[in-house]
Amino acid sequence: MLWLALLALNVCLCSAFDNGLGKKPQMGWNSWNKFGCDINETVILSTAQKMKELGLLEYGYEYIVMDDCYALKQRDPVTHKIVEDPDKFPNGILDLSNKIHDLGFKFGMYSSAGKYTCAGYPGSLHYEEIDADTFANDWEIDYLKYDNCFNEGNSGTAKISYERYNNMSQALLNTGRPIFYSLCQWGEDHVWDWGSTLANSWRISGDIYDNFDRYDDRCPCETYECPGLQGYSCSINNILEKAVPLGQKASEFSGWNDLDSLEVGNGGMTTSEYKAHFTLWAILKSPLVLGNDVTGMSDEDFAIVTNKAIIAINQDGSRPANRMWKRKTEGGYLHLFTNSLNNGTTVVTLYNSGDAVKDTTVEFSDIFFGDKKSAAKSYTFSELWTNDTFTAEKKFKTDIGEHSVKIWWLDCPEEYCGTSEDNSKRFDFEY
Repeated sequence: MLWLALLALNVCLCSAFDNGLGKKPQMGWNSWNKFGCDINETVILSTAQKMKELGLLEYGYEYIVMDDCYALKQRDPVTHKIVEDPDKFPNGILDLSNKIHDLGFKFGMYSSAGKYTCAGYPGSLHYEEIDADTFANDWEIDYLKYDNCFNEGNSGTAKISYERYNNMSQALLNTGRPIFYSLCQWGEDHVWDWGSTLANSWRISGDIYDNFDRYDDRCPCETYECPGLQGYSCSINNILEKAVPLGQKASEFSGWNDLDSLEVGNGGMTTSEYKAHFTLWAILKSPLVLGNDVTGMSDEDFAIVTNKAIIAINQDGSRPANRMWKRKTEGGYLHLFTNSLNNGTTVVTLYNSGDAVKDTTVEFSDIFFGDKKSAAKSYTFSELWTNDTFTAEKKFKTDIGEHSVKIWWLDCPEEYCGTSEDNSKRFDFEY
């Protein structure tokens, strides 16, 4: 249709959204995956305090985002503002916001571009100016996750969805307060084609579920091209397959494809699966937003989400990984990804979604596709989970376990990685 072609042209030609934020994928914590509606002042504040104690802020996890269910079911009859639930927040949301800021974090909240939020609380559709003022000036937030429930039919085309989400974008800008704007639009109406013109990040799929590859009818779409219901209860592999082709849509100049909050620590996957989950989200430049109960996080899970080298790849500001090939294996696929970092370093990721250990040979001609000069060189490979190193040229052989990932940094600079004999220095750098 002509109008759709014109809209696509406009998205390509107009300047990307710039509120001074989002030059790197956001990092933080969100309450929904673990707590759902069971939130209150104590849950949010104790999480922030524990994250401070654990040093997660120093790793980059700066946003504390409170999701749905914080409000009363009715707006104030006089001002029409959203009203916080006084039973859950006896000291008020501004007091909570101030305490989180005092800990050194930034405070985020949630609403929906619909009549109601997904849990049935007041949404912001037709109340964008009032709610933006409340968020910015009454509650002093730094981040808004903006959902898609109960949108009164204002979806189905890119133009309609764009206008609905742009209303809140402009309202937030008009407050004068820098607020990271995160669209939770589920990947409907090709949000990756227009999200960069009004937001800092955009969800490309239905809600994540803490499972590696379970099929669920509630998440019927298996590729980003699916025009149907995006749903929820989407497995890690389901979201991965939607995200990979969309890497070209994300960058520090436009914003980021959001694969949804991390499930590490919620108990539905093995340690190997959680390492794969964290690694894939990182190399695809998804926001790294924790979704677990950090007050009870195991040492094993903490080690996963604080891998400095993998966080550094995510926060490099470069584009998401390219998948160089995908090969059928027992019960799944073997995938090869490469990242090109801003300092010129190459990152290689091998991911086995199959159900058996796989031996494979990786050719440098695949890693450096189309670049014969680089493919002819010798490289030292530093594995970022084990710190093991090896040197190879032209190709290398490796095995990889079921539901597992290996990720190597090629010729990691000595000031970052040290040497194989000096692992105490490895990856101890700022990102």
